[in-house]
Amino acid sequence: MQNLRLTIHDSRLNDSRLSTMKTTFYKYQGTGNDFVILDNRVDPISLTIEQINKLCDRKFGIGADGLMLLNLKAGYDFEMKYYNADGNESSMCGNGGRCLTKFAFDRGLQKEKYKFIAIDGDHESVFAKNGWVHLKMVNVNSIKKHNSDSILNTGSPHFIRPVKNVLTMDVFKEGHEIRYSKDFAAEGINVNFVEATDKNKITVRTYERGVENETLSCGTGVTAAALVFAPTEKGSNRIEIKTIGGNLAVEFNKTGDSSFEDIWLCGPAEFVFKGEIEI
Repeated sequence: MQNLRLTIHDSRLNDSRLSTMKTTFYKYQGTGNDFVILDNRVDPISLTIEQINKLCDRKFGIGADGLMLLNLKAGYDFEMKYYNADGNESSMCGNGGRCLTKFAFDRGLQKEKYKFIAIDGDHESVFAKNGWVHLKMVNVNSIKKHNSDSILNTGSPHFIRPVKNVLTMDVFKEGHEIRYSKDFAAEGINVNFVEATDKNKITVRTYERGVENETLSCGTGVTAAALVFAPTEKGSNRIEIKTIGGNLAVEFNKTGDSSFEDIWLCGPAEFVFKGEIEI
């Protein structure tokens, strides 16, 4: 276990007005998609965009693709509040949801099945026998074509482009161009490059908005890719996915040409280290 003490000062305040608050943070990762997590159930705190951005900065902060708060919520085991590395609250993060489930378990909230709420609605999560966390995603009822590419929302908006030789392509350059093109610049979109490697097996690389770079893995992105590359037949399916950060799987029931229910994102979620910060 590593420990880190980090002091963050707001440059907009002069020294006479500076005050600090010490809190404990935790670092988790799911196939290389990494997060700073705060247990916000007791004495909850509110962070500014600038503070979140600083905490996620890989050179001047802790370093992460995003920050999550574990909040209390009546009627649920917990609430998931997720912020991108740029400091702004974001849409759903699939790897984040699995990591937050593991964090809740590690913090003493130990159950066979969890029910929590995120920005896109209700979710369930469970632990598999192999230690993976399975996260139930929102249903998908539409896949739109964009020339030869596809667009769909799996809790976050995703652009899917089939490619060859995905492991050697410049994901940052090509993803940045699509994300900031005239069709998507205003709202932003996550861009996924997908190569089919075998029957029901794909490799995915993702440029994420809010991070504005390639991440080692994207949970909602691999979910979107799996649905686009699903077999044409209706019924239950499992797609195995390789990312730069590791292996995932997506299980689902295909109910129509572009409609899917009972979608589960399956993969590892691991504790990395904890520390104390003064904000």
